[in-house]
Amino acid sequence: MGDDIDLKELIRTYTKHWKWFAVSVVFAITAAYLYIKYTTPLYVAEAKIKILEDESSSGGIDLFKELNIFSGSKNKVEDEIEIINSRSNMIEVVKKLGLNTQVFALGDIRDTELYSPPPIQINFIMADSLLSKADFTFYITPTSKTAFRYGEGNDTPPKGYSFGQNVKTPYGDIVVTPNLDTFERYIGQDFMVQLSPVGDMAQYYVDQINIGAADEFSNIVYISLQDPIKKKAKDIIDELIKTYNANAIKDKKEIADRTAEFINERIADISSSLTSVDQTAEDFKTQKGVTDIASEANVNLNIGAATRQELARAQTELQMAESMRDIVAKQEGFEVLPSNIGLSDPTIANATEQYNQLVQQRKRLLESSNEKNPVIQNLDKQLSSLKQTMEASLSGTVNNLGLQVNTLSGQQAIIQSKIYSAPRNERALRDITRQQQTTESLYLYLLQKREEAQIAVASTSPKCKVIDAAHNPTEFPVSPKRAFVYMASFILGLLIPFSVIYVNNLIDNKVHNMNGLEKMVNGVPILGEIPKLSKKEQKLIAKDDRSVLAEALRIIRTNLDYLIKTRQSKGEGKNNVVFITSSVSGEGKTFISSNLAMILASTNKKVLLIGADIRNPKIYSFFRGGQIDKLSGPKRGKDAGLTEYILDENLGIRDITNTMLVYENDIDVIYSGRIPPNPAELLLSPRIKSLLSEASEKYDYVLVDTAPLMVVTDTLLISEYADHLIYVTRADVTEENAVEYPIKLQEEGKIKGLCFVVNDVKISELGYGGKYGYGYGRTTKKWWKFG
Repeated sequence: MGDDIDLKELIRTYTKHWKWFAVSVVFAITAAYLYIKYTTPLYVAEAKIKILEDESSSGGIDLFKELNIFSGSKNKVEDEIEIINSRSNMIEVVKKLGLNTQVFALGDIRDTELYSPPPIQINFIMADSLLSKADFTFYITPTSKTAFRYGEGNDTPPKGYSFGQNVKTPYGDIVVTPNLDTFERYIGQDFMVQLSPVGDMAQYYVDQINIGAADEFSNIVYISLQDPIKKKAKDIIDELIKTYNANAIKDKKEIADRTAEFINERIADISSSLTSVDQTAEDFKTQKGVTDIASEANVNLNIGAATRQELARAQTELQMAESMRDIVAKQEGFEVLPSNIGLSDPTIANATEQYNQLVQQRKRLLESSNEKNPVIQNLDKQLSSLKQTMEASLSGTVNNLGLQVNTLSGQQAIIQSKIYSAPRNERALRDITRQQQTTESLYLYLLQKREEAQIAVASTSPKCKVIDAAHNPTEFPVSPKRAFVYMASFILGLLIPFSVIYVNNLIDNKVHNMNGLEKMVNGVPILGEIPKLSKKEQKLIAKDDRSVLAEALRIIRTNLDYLIKTRQSKGEGKNNVVFITSSVSGEGKTFISSNLAMILASTNKKVLLIGADIRNPKIYSFFRGGQIDKLSGPKRGKDAGLTEYILDENLGIRDITNTMLVYENDIDVIYSGRIPPNPAELLLSPRIKSLLSEASEKYDYVLVDTAPLMVVTDTLLISEYADHLIYVTRADVTEENAVEYPIKLQEEGKIKGLCFVVNDVKISELGYGGKYGYGYGRTTKKWWKFG
């Protein structure tokens, strides 16, 4: 059971320090209050949009979808989220809202940003490129409705200006004008105007804004932002959505315009061919005088017609492939290429689409960077690689189409040979007519596609649909959270003293009171505990003293008498020689010896107190003062003591005994005498034994104040003469190993009659007179005093 945890004692370990817990909690809650009061609150703004799926990848990609050149691809929400939160988009937002210029109202502890509209307007007379890179702070204080002071910091004194007057700054002139609606209440207020680089401010909001999909397969996207100003957070989100849609429409329009331009070029070429064919037909009919020719044989003509159409289609596709190859080959730098021009090779279509996307991305990055940027250089490498791939693909396509044209031409020649028997004129006219029809069909087709491209440009839809515009879901700040801060502070306030006490107890190896000592000594008797005295309290008790010290000594006296009588009942003689020792000096053994002698003498018993600590005698310091009278002194030798007795065999016990009247108590005292050069050898004298034997017969109690047990061997040299050995421990000073030492000595038979006393115990740790007891003379500590 000795190892079982005493739950009550464990709880009392913490509850006895309740004052520290209370102070810590009050301090923590006060700190939480100040934190909440002076921390800038953050409000959240939220918006919800839906990413729309395009029917095709751009405004012009579907112009030739019936040729299966392209098939539209769906948007990936994850990619769109990255595009929305791109730095280039946020730079545009910062510029449109002027977020790089902030106006703060200076306060004693916290500065407050003023937004939409601020009481003063700052107009910059400088280039936009310079303004976007400015990193500058200045101070303005309106002094009246028409004037203000301007300063750039503590180094330069502020200067007076009138509103509307040019103010020179390191980045150019500025003009300050008041906002008449809100200006008057800010007269005399100090303002700080902070200019930040646009790129830095954009990056800040890119890091702050939170964009995420509602679900893994959902096109719904949530956008949220926390900011000290509610309206500012909403404006940023709304403007970001507008910028994202505007840039998406701009990208689609650019591709559609380039496609329309390509179609116009082809229409111009085909128009010339159509005019030439029409002129040939007219010339042929004029020369031959032909108005109408009978149809050739149906079979040959039908086969020939089908072959011609296939040949015309192949020739048209060949011309487009050659034109596209020439554009790619002649292109200098990186520009958007025509897409969906009617080529049957899907590799060319996909490469063209990817090339155009990278070109647009490169253009956007160049708006806020330069060509030395590693990202742009990486894009250049990708574009160059794609261009080479397209050139190779287009060359292969031209070769394949050329072979196809040659094959169809050969087939056409074979068919023509079969109809040579027909009149030459009819054949020639038929050739001209077929060519005319084919060219006209392609011409009309391209006109139709040009109109479709123009309609697609005019009706380009946004990339996303706003479901919920930016709004504040709550009027209360999301940070700091008052309830959470107070709860965390309360818990922290309890945790700090708890942790300190826990760690202190964990590393504590000291004796604190009798209860703690009982767990260490394994059944060795503990006579009692002595309370801690203040500097003003009396060190020696009086005869009828009712103080806590006196009551504690009476308990020790009672327990000591019990031990003495128990051994007397066993026939061991008077058994009244008591040694008082400790582990080291300063633990209060002399104090215990003197007061124990006083409390024993108060019962009209004969008590002898012997100072056997001949190395560091201290008993004499307790028996001097106005309340102490020496009734009689040594009969031989002035102030003779134990040392003189051992050295001079002619001295008897009466010759070294001092009879004292101390606070109305009679007590005999033998001082240690002069300090000898060889204390240990001196204590080996047989006269010590004779002295203690004679004193034991004459007195009811013989108390011997000996040297510390762990410091010198003096006490062990004479320990065989002791009937009882009181080992004094001092609360909060004596360590556990010091307690184990005398127990080990007793187990080895080197000492006997071991018992303990705990000295200097705090009132809060005291058993008798602390949480119990009568304590007539006990001083009660005020509740606000700790310890």
